[in-house]
Amino acid sequence: MRRQLLQNWATRQAESRPHARCIVFGKESLTYEEVDRRSDQLAHLLREGGCRKGDRVCILMPKSPEAILSMLGALKAGCMHVPIDSASPAARVARILESCENTWILAAGPVSPLLDELLADERFRGRISVGWLDEKMPAGSFQPAFSCDDLRSAPASAHPNECQATDPAHILFTSGSTGTPKGVVITHSNVVAFVTWALKHFGIDHTDRFSGHTPFHFDLSTFDIFGTFAAGAELHLVPPGVAQVPPKLVEFIRNSQLTQWFSVPSVLNYIAKFNSLRQGDFPSLRRVLWCGEVLPTPALTYWMKRLPHVRFTNLYGPTEATIASSYYDVPACPQNPQEQIPIGRACGGEELLVLDDDLDPVFPGHIGHLYIGGVGLSPGYWRDEQKTASAFIPDPRVPGAPGSSETGNCLYRTGDLASEDASGCVYFVGRADTQIKSRGYRIELGEIENALNSCSALQECAVVAIQAESFGGWMICCAYASRNAGGLAPALLRNHLEKLLPTYMLPVRWMQFPTLRKNANGKIDRPWLKDFFVAAEGKPANSEHNPSAPNRCSTSSAAAGAPSADSIA
Repeated sequence: MRRQLLQNWATRQAESRPHARCIVFGKESLTYEEVDRRSDQLAHLLREGGCRKGDRVCILMPKSPEAILSMLGALKAGCMHVPIDSASPAARVARILESCENTWILAAGPVSPLLDELLADERFRGRISVGWLDEKMPAGSFQPAFSCDDLRSAPASAHPNECQATDPAHILFTSGSTGTPKGVVITHSNVVAFVTWALKHFGIDHTDRFSGHTPFHFDLSTFDIFGTFAAGAELHLVPPGVAQVPPKLVEFIRNSQLTQWFSVPSVLNYIAKFNSLRQGDFPSLRRVLWCGEVLPTPALTYWMKRLPHVRFTNLYGPTEATIASSYYDVPACPQNPQEQIPIGRACGGEELLVLDDDLDPVFPGHIGHLYIGGVGLSPGYWRDEQKTASAFIPDPRVPGAPGSSETGNCLYRTGDLASEDASGCVYFVGRADTQIKSRGYRIELGEIENALNSCSALQECAVVAIQAESFGGWMICCAYASRNAGGLAPALLRNHLEKLLPTYMLPVRWMQFPTLRKNANGKIDRPWLKDFFVAAEGKPANSEHNPSAPNRCSTSSAAAGAPSADSIA
């Protein structure tokens, strides 16, 4: 019996269903036999190039079949794959390469200028070799160690793999609070545990067609790829020019006849706000899953009313706990736009705990800090023992036992706040760092967003807080985009909120954008918004600002009790 290694799923499918479609990208498609053979050839080239068990292979290319082949090839060579956002600036990529101490980069697409800049650095010049997987040769000055021609002529025989299920499969670099990316180590067994549970719970099999929407450096894509392989299904990669355009995205789902859709909530919200769905749309679609942020309840209602044949599931989980740690299958279409959708219950082998400051369980209905335990926990951050020790703590229920995700005597401190009802269902409240105290009141910024999202005129919104002594320590700020071409005055939004929230929770600064800026994972870029509000302080109302980002916006200052009704042009 084969060990539970991620690459073995693709090999099993190639042996039993070699001619079944595996990856579809535009007009290009690959069968399981082709995926298995080409990744074996790539593994041969990497081993011939000196790769050994535990080495890191960085993948620098846009979303494509070649990127997936690179992941499999690295795994078959006994290495960890490290997907890197090819749109990142060279300085950030350099920090990742320095941390990885990798000797190989697999590259393709329009990344030649970036590679030239990186390989001109004496830290990497001579140390890192490049495998070029694009049929079009690179335009840069670097010389690849091998190309597609070498790949086609390489032996396709499988090579014995020394890896164990507990060995790392990949490292995902996320943003760090210090500006240095954090490398989250994920093992084969971490991914196998979630995928095995998910396929059974969602009833996924070889007849399914998965979406491939999220970028490969984002952990949601791990389920897209390896869930597809485990089920023997088809993975339909969403082209870059389609991913953020609601009408094109909807047409893609229809034409691809997808059965499983998985994305961040902002995508579902955009489609709802643009009213892109027909009644009874997507007859092949069986389930919609989302993870990464809170999906506004009105957007969920929109989807559920138009797709009554589809099941909807909210997933929750940080990168450090592998794809997702909890789920909530929405039983019925919400009737109240302010209804909160829970993050639900722990996935198989996982555990969610809501604890107080002393690590004791809180009473039902009370807010506490959310911790995760179980089979999904990462071993920690790549070569950062201090950061690992602060985030992965010994389980207080196992006195005297050292904290370790491998032994199970460990909990991950998510930094999120949550509550649990009497039945054990968990509700996400917000980030611990978004709970503020202003004028003596404790305020959850997520609660303000939830109330704002019940306004039908809004397309999207984000509420952040910046320090300001004149406002009791914190100033609540709202950035938003309107569904109406003519814009939406802050006074109207404030009037809407006054019916739902106490006065001390109302934002005092407002900024309207055509759309809210997103980070590389498709989530609203809240740190950028906070910086924007800080930079805008001291400027008069009605003035327009144009910092480094291209978004054009207007600002309004509305002191508590005295909003400006004509502050948006």
